[in-house]
Amino acid sequence: MPDLKLRQIHAVMLGVRDLERSVEFYRDKLGMIVKDQTPNFAFLDGGGVMLMLSLPLGRASETLSGATEVVFSVEGVRAARQALGERSVEFFIEPRNVAAQFWAANFHDPDGHNLSIFGLP
Repeated sequence: MPDLKLRQIHAVMLGVRDLERSVEFYRDKLGMIVKDQTPNFAFLDGGGVMLMLSLPLGRASETLSGATEVVFSVEGVRAARQALGERSVEFFIEPRNVAAQFWAANFHDPDGHNLSIFGLP
């Protein structure tokens, strides 16, 4: 396949230590929809890219977080930050301007994965 070009990301997989705790965080705090769940995996609707939570990947990794960030698009960063804060999501970087008219704010999931919200202020 000399002309093979990877053009579409199907899923992003994150290793987790406690699947139920992670599902609760993404479903109940972030409002994501769980499309399917098995004893070892959860599949969340990422709006075109599946977010997969994996116990086997978590078990196979010494560290779970690193130089990776999952970025969620929102209509208003300040309003989304307020709503997530009301759900006990703790931000380590508050909303700020990051590029032209776009803003971002950063937080972690229960396993320390870097997450952020991004959009207009």
